[in-house]
Amino acid sequence: MADITNLIKQVHQEAKKEDFPIDTLIYQEAKKDPFEPVLYAGNLASQLCFFGRDLGRDEVYAGQPLIGAAGRMVREGFFQAWQGRKSHDRQELLSVCDRIFLTNTVPYKPPGNKAYSGEVKDRFRPFIEKLLVFYWQGDHIIPLGTEAFKWFEPYGKPKEVDKFYLDKERFTKKLVVTLTATDEDGLKQQKKVTLLPLPHPSPLNQRYYALFPDLLQKRLTEFAF
Repeated sequence: MADITNLIKQVHQEAKKEDFPIDTLIYQEAKKDPFEPVLYAGNLASQLCFFGRDLGRDEVYAGQPLIGAAGRMVREGFFQAWQGRKSHDRQELLSVCDRIFLTNTVPYKPPGNKAYSGEVKDRFRPFIEKLLVFYWQGDHIIPLGTEAFKWFEPYGKPKEVDKFYLDKERFTKKLVVTLTATDEDGLKQQKKVTLLPLPHPSPLNQRYYALFPDLLQKRLTEFAF
């Protein structure tokens, strides 16, 4: 498998082929190329992936997924599970990237933070598949919120993912799905992963925002860091 910089280059080329909604103003303010993907952050050898929806303003500026308000809650929760205490500063919080892997359904920022359409998700799906199957070495994924979890619908049995998400206990249960990706020879490859969904840790998610830290800690008790 080629270096991951080649995959990033492929995403960049795809983004320039045909227009799709990008919050170009934020990229201009950040002095960033709007077609340059923020594909991932963290350790490709990590057993655990946090899987979000798409980028926000802070993610564009930092060039990392999950580093805004919701992302900091995720990172802080992981740091506490890993180190047994709260982080002292931003640098300590950034150190969680040594132990986890972070990515999104689409590596760009949509205008107005509105979720990307299924069409846009599917356009970039082959690249996220390659990222998860060929480059990331782990097999446990924590999807954050409905949009992130439903991205995995094609990899379960018919209606399995939708049915699982209707379960009131979904944030404590697991679901195994089989990812597929096409390699450089045009052959389909498979990889089983375990999904451990959580609600999205946004202040707008009034039902689960206050519950998120405890739900995350319960998920993380299953791992050794």
